[in-house]
Amino acid sequence: MERWNQIQPDIFWKMLHEEGLDPALIIDVREQEEWDYYHLNGSTLLPLSSFQETWEQVPMDRPVYIICAHGVRSQAVCRYLNEKGYGSLANVVGGMAAVSHFDGFQYD
Repeated sequence: MERWNQIQPDIFWKMLHEEGLDPALIIDVREQEEWDYYHLNGSTLLPLSSFQETWEQVPMDRPVYIICAHGVRSQAVCRYLNEKGYGSLANVVGGMAAVSHFDGFQYD
């Protein structure tokens, strides 16, 4: 059973910039080159390519927001973490491509 939320990019952006969402709760699963191109300050990079070795760094006791470039890899990570017993997860729909636009940045 899937136990994670899908959060729309505008709601995510508002939570981050107006409601005080702790950026440390944002897990970015893109690769280093993608991170270097554009990322959210304070978020944590845990690339999908090495996620099986690093997943335990994801806090289990607080809600976490998983993001990638377009929302596909982050969805897979939500599924993986859910299978590991995580319950308070949110996949950022549309990923960084959708979120960056609220910062005036053209990701793609």
